[in-house]
Amino acid sequence: MSILTLSGSPSVQSRSAHLLAHLRGELEAAGERTSHIDLRALPAGPLLAARADDPAIAAAARAIAEAQVVVLATPVYKAAYSGLLKAFLDLLPQTGLRDKVVLPIATGGSLAHALAIDYALRPVLSALGSRHILPGIFAVDQQIEIDGSGPARFDAALALRLEEGVLRVREALARSRIDVPLEFVPVPLAQRAAHAAHAAVAQRCPA
Repeated sequence: MSILTLSGSPSVQSRSAHLLAHLRGELEAAGERTSHIDLRALPAGPLLAARADDPAIAAAARAIAEAQVVVLATPVYKAAYSGLLKAFLDLLPQTGLRDKVVLPIATGGSLAHALAIDYALRPVLSALGSRHILPGIFAVDQQIEIDGSGPARFDAALALRLEEGVLRVREALARSRIDVPLEFVPVPLAQRAAHAAHAAVAQRCPA
């Protein structure tokens, strides 16, 4: 598998889960392979008791290990990510996200919660070894309309950020498929030509 989406909301009707489902659908429509884990479906007892050997939890950890990209979504509670997501991340080994691209998504009641991605979630993802954490997507509850009769609807600004998130994930996957480092920055053609000319002069006129 290439892309794993991870829902960290304990709620059945979760705005963060709707964002995740939309993004997953867009990735699949673009031809990417995805799989999904809903953390609320894991057995609560073993999860809270940190039983990493529980079959369901072990299977979820294997899915993380096999993914190239992990897209995770959480509501913001008390200026941090959900306790459900924390309980699961705590079960992963110290290098549980090593060499993986991660896209964090969060929802909250106001823009005051937007910093939860950078100040609460991003440090944990980095500590777990993620090689590249994409710019997070934060949405205020009012930007997401849910009526239960179909897919959620998003305002224009949020829809654009979700589109950008899809593009960033696909670019990260494309680079990994051709073994291009994520920090690689293409050199403009004119600059490469200038470097080549300089090298040729240096060979003809050694110091």
